[in-house]
Amino acid sequence: YQCPPCQGPPSFERLITDSPITPDNPPPKAPDWRFPRQHRLLAAKDFSRVFAQPVKQGDRDFTLLARANGLAHARLGIAAPKRQLKRAVDRNRIKRIIRESFRRRQAQLRGLDVVVLVRHGVLALDNAALFRRLDKLWNSLSKKCEKQFFS
Repeated sequence: YQCPPCQGPPSFERLITDSPITPDNPPPKAPDWRFPRQHRLLAAKDFSRVFAQPVKQGDRDFTLLARANGLAHARLGIAAPKRQLKRAVDRNRIKRIIRESFRRRQAQLRGLDVVVLVRHGVLALDNAALFRRLDKLWNSLSKKCEKQFFS
């Protein structure tokens, strides 16, 4: 007895469209959720520049500092000190959530350098609550910066 040949998984093009993918009809592009090196604040001078004259937005768990960067994209820096978050697993969790939230909002924050300062109270919140807090702060910050830098 022989098994019939496997059909395999459905093709990607059948999942997204009924028309075949051709050079004239390429598949739709997925959003770019990467966090490349040029979207990060890495050097101390970049952090210092933001700390010098920031636009501030915050709540009891986060403080966001922003400054125009003259680039076509936003850049993110995170300050999650050991003094506030003692365990590495906690620091890493918070930083992962901040990066993911930033990736979702980076188009809205175009042209800004943003530093996120973390406070001790973030450990009491679950991931969904952290995302909600950050979304609210990103919205407020982008409105403030729009008025100050881009009007």
